[in-house]
Amino acid sequence: MANDVAATPAPGFPLLDEPYRVTAAQCEQFRENGFIRLSEVFDADTLNHFEQEITSLTFAHNPHANTAMADRDTYSRAFVQVGNLWQKGAEAKRFTFSRRLAGIAATLLGTRGVRLWHDQALYKEPSGGFTPWHADQQYWPMASSLSVTAWVPLHAVPLEQGPLSFGRGSHRKRIGRDLAISDESEQLIRDSIREQGVVEVIEPYALGDVSFHLGWTLHRAGPNTTDRPRKVHTVIYMDIDMRLAEPTNPNQQLDHETWTPSTAVGEIMDDPLNPVLYET
Repeated sequence: MANDVAATPAPGFPLLDEPYRVTAAQCEQFRENGFIRLSEVFDADTLNHFEQEITSLTFAHNPHANTAMADRDTYSRAFVQVGNLWQKGAEAKRFTFSRRLAGIAATLLGTRGVRLWHDQALYKEPSGGFTPWHADQQYWPMASSLSVTAWVPLHAVPLEQGPLSFGRGSHRKRIGRDLAISDESEQLIRDSIREQGVVEVIEPYALGDVSFHLGWTLHRAGPNTTDRPRKVHTVIYMDIDMRLAEPTNPNQQLDHETWTPSTAVGEIMDDPLNPVLYET
């Protein structure tokens, strides 16, 4: 394939490419719940090294740098969001292209490989607000549900900093699939999951923990009430054979144009922005 990525070792940081053992029980748990948090995916040295460039790039490209928190809307208060860091810095690319992470993603999805949809930093600033309930794939024009996000904190994340919380089994429901992330999605999804008995799961993340959630899994995050930023890097993977679906809303049309511009509806997303990161 034109966009295959060769396995290139990362000197000094072998965990980037070393396989991580995911058990059959963990795969079953992931597919049943729609998410899983795995421990000891990375060590402190690896995270500390790559955090430096990711943080520098995130704040250098902060779209809210000149806007006070009080003057932002709910979405902008939730986090600083910067995408495609892998194109902005060599070390960010090394981290995003980690075969360890991509291998976990392929194993959890049960696919023969995965390609990159995109990466993005999601930094919740001190006093940053909550992230409303939403499902990521509302934004993505994908022909199947075989997509997964690796949520990689670059440090331990206590409850006070706003770790992710998930609606257990919510990927099997059809709650909020037409709602973009907003105050409305927070209220309507919150009410719907309570009515349907969906359990919200929230836990702190220890150093080295990484969670993975499906594109249709409902999730949110609380505010950051500490005086330190919550630093998170995310990598979104899709089935290596994922085809572009006809966009059904303006967000999906924008994502088509932004993240896979050369792909036509019905084609495999083999755009240069969507390299293969893992293939068995």
